[in-house]
Amino acid sequence: MRKTLGIAAALAFLTNCGENPSGSGGSAPECRWPGPSAFLSDSNAVALYVDQGPQGLGNRYANGLFASVTLCEPGTANCQTIDHMLVDTGSVGVRVLESELALTLPQVTDASGLVVAECSRFVYGAAWGPLRLADVQLGGETAENLPVQTIGTRTYPLASDCAGTPITDLQTLAANGILGVGVSVQDCGQACAAPTGSLLNPGRYYTCSTTLSGGCKIASVPVVQQVSNPVALFPNDNNGTIIELPCVPEGGASAVSGTLVFGIGTQANNGLGNTTVLSLDSSGFLLTAFPAGGSQYSSYLDSGSNAFYFLDAATSGLRPCAGSAEGYYCANPTVNLDATIIGANGTSANIAFSVGDGSRLAASAVAFSDLAGPVPGFSTHADTVDFIWGLPFFFGRNVFAAIENTSKPGGAGPYFAF
Repeated sequence: MRKTLGIAAALAFLTNCGENPSGSGGSAPECRWPGPSAFLSDSNAVALYVDQGPQGLGNRYANGLFASVTLCEPGTANCQTIDHMLVDTGSVGVRVLESELALTLPQVTDASGLVVAECSRFVYGAAWGPLRLADVQLGGETAENLPVQTIGTRTYPLASDCAGTPITDLQTLAANGILGVGVSVQDCGQACAAPTGSLLNPGRYYTCSTTLSGGCKIASVPVVQQVSNPVALFPNDNNGTIIELPCVPEGGASAVSGTLVFGIGTQANNGLGNTTVLSLDSSGFLLTAFPAGGSQYSSYLDSGSNAFYFLDAATSGLRPCAGSAEGYYCANPTVNLDATIIGANGTSANIAFSVGDGSRLAASAVAFSDLAGPVPGFSTHADTVDFIWGLPFFFGRNVFAAIENTSKPGGAGPYFAF
């Protein structure tokens, strides 16, 4: 059970488009945020922020959730803090742009001494680059000798069979890296350890014999050498995370600050409390009934996607934006909707949410609770996630992501709770 979902591209703010959405009738969402459970001085917590994005990006990032991550050469005090790492519950592992890295990190190599690289596929493209080992520090927590991906083509040219729009630099990633804090331990697992050419092996890992073009070939890579969830490898507080973000007012906010807390039920500041626990199925999905009581669709909670991405215009009844706002829904006036998220354990939660006009994002704002768009490839690919609850879902909630096969309140996981 592995998830590799959305990275949302940074977008400049946009022009006007049409209206006439249908399928409305839900109640307006009411924000009742319980407030943060942890302080930034706590050893198991780090700051989260939504702002305009990393320096040098150019366009402003709408609904990008970021944290700073410290990488160290293994076993040393030679460290570097990388800001604007996209915090993503839809993926697993630390990935950092080669161009941002000033450290000399040892390469991950196979038994023959060949360098291991990865083609990490996301909704909007494929991140390419070699793996290196680092000690990863987040607050007072450290994952030692963690395999991380360095994104870029500075060392190894992009493999020709790494399919998808290349994600290799700041302009295509729109962040300095990714902090994947999903519910798996490795980003691929036993499938990528299967023999090359096996139907089980998805072909995302490579070994490189030369820095020349064509020198990297799809390979079988043991689980211990794969990009891994840093939280799962902490000595303590290693069974999950909580993303805690305040409410965002109608019309958006110019900045948002929150907290990423490590562990579930391991300290006084990360208890599960009176939350709804929704376990994931064997494929790693939840179900979403839309509208509430209606048709059911595969779904996921994904902080790395910048909007609610669901269905398509024909199915949702919402008008798509055009021109530079393409990829969003344009609901004018704002439409209130409802849905029910259903866990594999049979537990459900009714959700009221709003969809606004994706072409009328205020020039001074970067955080929006009503940004939405159609799912790329909906109804055309069998593996499409039909309903992605992106970052707007996380505003005004404390959202728990429980890592698979770990001991914690609420069960072994994986699950989401809020």
